[in-house]
Amino acid sequence: MSKLWIALSLLLALLAGCKDSSSGPAIPTVPVSVQINVGSLQYPELRQDGGYVYLQGGYKGIILIRQNANLYLAFERACPYDPTSTCPGIEADASNLFLIDKCCGSQFNFQGNVTAGPAVYGLRQYQTSLSGAVLYISN
Repeated sequence: MSKLWIALSLLLALLAGCKDSSSGPAIPTVPVSVQINVGSLQYPELRQDGGYVYLQGGYKGIILIRQNANLYLAFERACPYDPTSTCPGIEADASNLFLIDKCCGSQFNFQGNVTAGPAVYGLRQYQTSLSGAVLYISN
């Protein structure tokens, strides 16, 4: 009986010690299906590398960044540090050198990676697909 008790105790200790460290932030998942014409006069910022626009969609909105003429990155604007805060979300800093959440102070580069905390996870990225001048954004 004592061996069974020890085995059960060890099993419980192992299970309690297991934690999924890759789970990431608890940003609510919402369906994303957005399409825009990147050559439209509505988006002049997307005509140059490093240009960005804010779009409707996602949980708190989407920031779309042009890396080059064939590559656009789309990120959720909810900060991974505190995604449910009442802050407006991730935005480009006035210097246009990085992205920031002005409430918690977390900073990210234009590829969505953390450059300053308290956030430890990068921005949630959405899939992009360019067909001619039409860019599709989805999850």
